[in-house]
Amino acid sequence: MNLTPDSKVLIQGFCEFISATHIAQMKAYGTNLVASVNPGCGGQQMYDLPVFDLVEEVTAKFGSIDTSIICVHPYQVLDAALEAIASNIRQIIIISAGVPPLDMVTLLRKTETREILIVGPNSPGIIVPGKILLGTQPSEFYTPGSVGIVSRSSTLTYEVAWELTKAGLGQSISVSIGSDAIVGSSFLQWLQILDEDETTEAIVLVGQPGGGSEEAAARYIAEAIDKPVIAYIAGRHAPLTKHWRPTGTLATVVGRDSTFGTTQNKLAAFQSADIPIAERPSQIPELLKKVMGNS
Repeated sequence: MNLTPDSKVLIQGFCEFISATHIAQMKAYGTNLVASVNPGCGGQQMYDLPVFDLVEEVTAKFGSIDTSIICVHPYQVLDAALEAIASNIRQIIIISAGVPPLDMVTLLRKTETREILIVGPNSPGIIVPGKILLGTQPSEFYTPGSVGIVSRSSTLTYEVAWELTKAGLGQSISVSIGSDAIVGSSFLQWLQILDEDETTEAIVLVGQPGGGSEEAAARYIAEAIDKPVIAYIAGRHAPLTKHWRPTGTLATVVGRDSTFGTTQNKLAAFQSADIPIAERPSQIPELLKKVMGNS
């Protein structure tokens, strides 16, 4: 990954998923936003950024681009991502929500044999506190430190960061992998990234109902992760007969056990892997201080 203030960042599209405020916040944070792509608007200025019709026009002018932040209509995400990949952009953050699942399957098949990191869809992006902001996360909740956050939620990601900041625990990297039914990168990938990251001493994993990614993460942590991990799973009191949208969309599959995708099933997986579980976000700093002290 290239997550430094020198990274060149492109924005593809402008829609309801990103605003002038978000772009101003990224620029104020030091993110090197070089241009935007909005077909039909080439040659204009939007939000103090030069606008191009094609990604290849941006790379021709500015050289290689490290990250593209995609904010187009959900049905245009696949085309936008493939255009970015064709221009050798290796980090793609999809802010847009509600991308058709088959489009995401197609995108993942295109990238499965290449070193391309896809975050989202339906993600507020990545922040490396004090260095770079990629997306819509509120930077004022963060402070530089050594706790990595990986989450499926959007708002819970920065709620957890704020609890850590208030407790004097800064963050190394915070990422929301996205809460659409199919997302580009998994808990497992990000757990490995954070486990290998020299600035990260401990990890907070934030899950929620729907799917089986938290259960897989619990097994992976027990088998392969050396750093201490704290888990928090939202939705403890959600009715078992209800499914969170969009995360629960693919959870109701014929033949699945009735507990598949439930918070209770996820909590049981972390308990059996002996991973400390916070009952509420405010409890996370206390648990972290214990495990970090022991390590």
